[in-house]
This record gives sequence, structure tokens and C-alpha cells, in this order.
Amino acid sequence: MRGEDAVIIDVVRTANGRRNGALSGWHPSDLAARSMRALIDRNNIDPARIDDVIMGCVNQVGAQSMNIGRSAVLAANFPPSVPATTIERQSGSSQQAVHFATQGVVAGAYDLVIAAGIEMMSVVPMGIAALVKDAGRPFGPAMTARFGADGGLLPQGVAAERTAEALGLGREQLDDFGLRSHRRAARARDEGRFDREIIPIHRRWFDRDSGRVIETEQILTADEEIGAPTTEALAALKPLFSSDGTVTAGNSAPMADGAAAVLITSETTARRLELTPRARLVATSVAATDPISPVPGSIPATAKVLDTAGLALDDIDRFEVDETFAVSVLAWHDAHHADIDRVNVNGGAIALGQPLGSAGIRLLATLVGELERSGGRFGLQTMGELGGTANATIIERLG
Repeated sequence: MRGEDAVIIDVVRTANGRRNGALSGWHPSDLAARSMRALIDRNNIDPARIDDVIMGCVNQVGAQSMNIGRSAVLAANFPPSVPATTIERQSGSSQQAVHFATQGVVAGAYDLVIAAGIEMMSVVPMGIAALVKDAGRPFGPAMTARFGADGGLLPQGVAAERTAEALGLGREQLDDFGLRSHRRAARARDEGRFDREIIPIHRRWFDRDSGRVIETEQILTADEEIGAPTTEALAALKPLFSSDGTVTAGNSAPMADGAAAVLITSETTARRLELTPRARLVATSVAATDPISPVPGSIPATAKVLDTAGLALDDIDRFEVDETFAVSVLAWHDAHHADIDRVNVNGGAIALGQPLGSAGIRLLATLVGELERSGGRFGLQTMGELGGTANATIIERLG
């Protein structure tokens, strides 16, 4: 039996720091703790009431290992009685944490739950978990044999090149989208559209020359990667994955550092605790495609979540589609033909940076805020992931 609907009380994130930039001196568990603590403090919640913390994190090795969700709970000075777990669904990890939290509330297993995400790509480089000496390779003989005839599983950048080729998307189209992302993000920053979602965080960077962490009283309140590139500057960039390719640093998301957290509960619990929900979680989905297919998983995930919600594409007022690559959004748009003026209206990861483990909740934070700003009712976010999987979520603005 279906229980009560799950609602979002609040959602916050740190600004995304450039790799080796303003947040590079933070320990991942401490940065995650700051986002969770801010979420609790600004909503006047007793952290002892939290039934669970579900933390998304992709590269769970080194500073992000040993259940970083639990480390963040303790670093946030929550009571030791608050449990936590850490999950991984590649760049959809924190969006999946939201799904699990939602399902727990609907099932009656949770009253109050935090879904969160963390990735410090300055500290734990992307893909390093697959390179740990003497720990084995990530893809075993059976999986390699299954896909070996087709070249095996593809790195995301190579897959993006194949998608662009399959759809006939040229370099100019991808660069134009990258330029659009930066311009929209800069406008959103300048107009204060991110102000409610971003919590202030001290700049603390790691000086690689001296090997020391540099403490500072300066506060980071805006995403560090947002720039003002020109068409000429983007055109001058070299392709990343093949000499005659289309994917460049200008039309793909840069690695970044960041954390995010969202407080989810039931409508009954919200009333009992006198909390005002900002949005209702309408539907969630996961989907997958052939991992060597040029079709992003976000395409079937979107169709699936709309069907679950009983909504049509035209019912959705705002879309947040992951911008790991410009081609990811353009392929999704080619399949669904959504109004492009409702897609990523405040820019995306190409301009903001992509801390993998917190990326899904970053999308959610921006989506909630944009529905409130624009007066829209329904919002949809979707995230494609390595291996052909994807998440999609639909929310409804409340109030």
C-alpha cells in the first residue's frame, strides 16, 4: 500500500569549487557535514530526530572511504545515534539518495531523513578507485567478454563523441550550448537566483607547492567555474577524446568540489513539527540502456517517470537535465522535443562544475528554487550515468 507523499522541507548546497581551487583544502567529510549542519540549523530541527542519512559519493576511496556518510554525521556534531549510509550510482548518486529517502518516507520507514551528496575531486581524483594497486580491475572477464566484440564499455567522453556522431551534432552546436550555459549561469548568479540554495563556506585551499592547507576568512558564495567565454575562445579549444572530435573542455562539465543536502519528510510529520514544505516528490524512476549505445539513459528514464506520474511533457514547467556534456542535453532534447527555453534556464554543470557525488541534489536545489522564482508547478530533473543507467525525478512546487 502507498503511504503518504514525501515532501522537501529544504535543500542546500555549497558553491561548487574549481578543482584545486577555493575548497580544495576541505576534508570531504567536513564539507559534507557543513551542508548537513546548515540544513538542520536554518530549519531549527533537532538532529536527534533524523532517522537516517543517505549520502551519495562516487569515488569511495581514501578520504571518501569507510562510509563517509557516517563520518559526515559525526563531523556535523549530530548525536551519535543518527545512522548513515553511503551509496553510489555514478554521477546520479545523490539523486538516487533522494529516491531512497523518498521511498523510505512513503513506506513509513522514515519520519525525517536527509539525502546528501559529496565529491571532492581535488582530493580524490575521478576514477582513482579503479587504479588502486593490487585491488583488481572493475570489469571482470564475463562482462569484458560480453561487450569486448563491440570495444567494451566506453569512457563517458568517448560515448559522448559517439552520440554526437549518431545525431549529426557538430562542434559549433556543442560550443553554442556551452556558451549558453555560462551566460545563463552568470545571469542567475548576478540576479541572486542561487542565493537561497548556496550556503556560505570559508575558502580553504590546498597549496600544492608547500603541501599546506591555507586557511582564510574569505567566503565562497558563488560557483567558482562560471566564466564569460567567447565563441572564438571555445572554438580554439582542442577536442579531448579524438583529434577530429567535437567534445572539448568548453562543452563539457569541469571537475569540481562540492556538497549538498536535502531534508525529506511526510506531510503529517511536517505539520506536527510546524515545518513548511517547499515541494512534493511526485515520482521517481531509474532506467538503463545498452552501455555501448549512443542513447543516453536519461531518455528512457524521462519517459518512465512521466508515465509513473501520469503527466505529459507539456505539463512540466522546468527541466534540469544533466550537463556532463552538451551532447547529453541535446540528445535528450532530440528525443523528447521539450521547449528548450524551459531546460536548464539557469545554466548547468558546464558552467557550474560537476562534483559527481553531489550533482543530483545540486540539480534538485536549482529546480526547487527556479519553480519558486518562476511560479511553475512541476519540475523534472534527469541524470545519465556511466554504464547506461539514469535517474529521473518529478517534483511539484508547494505554496
